[in-house]
Amino acid sequence: MIPAGRALRLTIFVDDTDTWHHRPLYTEIVHRAHAAGLAGASVFHGLEGFGTSSIVHTTRLLSMADDLPVAITIVDTEERIRAFLPRLDDLLTEGLAILDEVEVVRHRGGRAT
Repeated sequence: MIPAGRALRLTIFVDDTDTWHHRPLYTEIVHRAHAAGLAGASVFHGLEGFGTSSIVHTTRLLSMADDLPVAITIVDTEERIRAFLPRLDDLLTEGLAILDEVEVVRHRGGRAT
């Protein structure tokens, strides 16, 4: 659980075709965040975007429907996020990772069944 107040949001942008040991890179990042005990992680699939290649990838053209953007977002305390960053060093050979200061207003979770 994240206490109300200041926190950090780590957002990692990769392509949906990026892999780590034959599985999606975003899956590996989420599993590492879970193993690190972070408060949570979400993966958002983009419909269109471009990066360093300057090629626009979109779902509107079937021939360009690969390499779509994916954003993995993790919010937790600054201490826990910064401690997690070294666990990404071997994963992020491409992509972008950013940190934002955020304010947690409310964090309530359900119980796992």
